[in-house]
Amino acid sequence: MSRAANRPVRIGPRAAAALVLVTLIGIAAFGWPLLADAQSGLAHSQDAPWLFAALLPLLVAVVVATIADNGMDSKAVAMLGVLAAVGAALRPLGAGTAGLEPMFFLMVLSGRVLGPGFGFVLGSVTMFASALLTGGVGPWMPFQMLALGWFALGAGLLPGPERIRGRAELLMLAAYGFVGSFAYGTIMNLQGWVILQGMGQGVSFHPGDPVSANLARFVAYCLATSLGWDLGRAALTVVLTLTLGATLLKALRRATRKAAFDAPVSFDSGVRGGLDHAPERGTDGDRG
Repeated sequence: MSRAANRPVRIGPRAAAALVLVTLIGIAAFGWPLLADAQSGLAHSQDAPWLFAALLPLLVAVVVATIADNGMDSKAVAMLGVLAAVGAALRPLGAGTAGLEPMFFLMVLSGRVLGPGFGFVLGSVTMFASALLTGGVGPWMPFQMLALGWFALGAGLLPGPERIRGRAELLMLAAYGFVGSFAYGTIMNLQGWVILQGMGQGVSFHPGDPVSANLARFVAYCLATSLGWDLGRAALTVVLTLTLGATLLKALRRATRKAAFDAPVSFDSGVRGGLDHAPERGTDGDRG
């Protein structure tokens, strides 16, 4: 049998369509309060159950579509479970301490090796499992699942998976982890900011105001409240990626190569030819 290539879990057309649908729903869920009028009386605390109800079936749809497209087999599902369990176990090690969350570096490396589709599902499932483990279940959880899924998906979309290796790859992943950690924090701030009121005229969300005015207040809110937490998350992700990244990338790629996701079975022509020319039992040459 020919040696399988070391390649990520493939995204087929149905899985890609499901990912696009999840992303569009997520963008609408995060951003709609900026477009709501002052009399809407709506907030993310009310829409979170609806988002969660829509997100779980769509996540299942991504997995099912990927399996249907021959991109994810039982070995990939098993790896998904293992990595999600490891990520969920890593979160309590730093949660609540200056934004230190070691599971983010695992999402960067896993998304890089296993691809964007696998990365999105892994990020969302990991956040769900870690929320159950740490008791962090609340209206913020479906938004966290989406944000971490996007974070891991982005790592899978980084360029040059077959060309950029070694120190250059680690530096690229560390840079992505740094920027992506701030992006994650910023997206999650948008979820919480529209609920909080009475923080001051310069940083509070004003329903019905122009989007540009609210975005200016949002930037001020991020700088005043979460910059330190996002910096801690970003710095830890960079440090872990640069120190442990090479070892973990090698282990993930070895596991991916051995699992041979989506590898067709083929036989060398030489083996077939050897079988065709093998001597048969009972010939005169065998009797002699």
